[in-house]
Amino acid sequence: MPVTDALRQYAEEKIGNSMKVMDIDPLVAEVVLYVEKNPANPRPACCEVTLRTKGHIIRVEECEEDMYAAIDVAAAKVVRQLRKYKTKVIDRKLRAVDETIRTEPVPTKDLDQLMEELAADEEVVRVKEIEFEPLTEEEALVKIDLLGHDFFAYTDRDTSMVNVLYRRDDGGYGLLKQREEA
Repeated sequence: MPVTDALRQYAEEKIGNSMKVMDIDPLVAEVVLYVEKNPANPRPACCEVTLRTKGHIIRVEECEEDMYAAIDVAAAKVVRQLRKYKTKVIDRKLRAVDETIRTEPVPTKDLDQLMEELAADEEVVRVKEIEFEPLTEEEALVKIDLLGHDFFAYTDRDTSMVNVLYRRDDGGYGLLKQREEA
């Protein structure tokens, strides 16, 4: 959609003020405004905000009746997500005792085999390479909340095994753990 100067200024002011409140540095924001063309949708104006800071990504997406309302609601959610990030990630790091992190290579043959099996059944439409971070289960829970995704893959800091954390439909989270070889 064409973005007017007034709308651009409003979005920059609202999202910018939300970011300034938390004083997190460095913090980069990307704001996408769009209107869904489905006439049956009662809330077609959408504001999508992606914040990037020191290895973390925070996403917020809100749709409302008009674009200004969508920006207002998204800005409020940005403040809540940044507050959660600051209390759970930054403050914990400041209080935590330095730990030595085991960095062992993650076995990739199982992932390659799985990708080949998936490609045989259906066409893979997108491939994304990621780096599995060594995290604790609690840190992974924080990341999945901040990203707003339904699942999150990571390497367990203690066992160096690949785990997948997923959001359950009935609430809560599930954890898929890689079986240790005997």
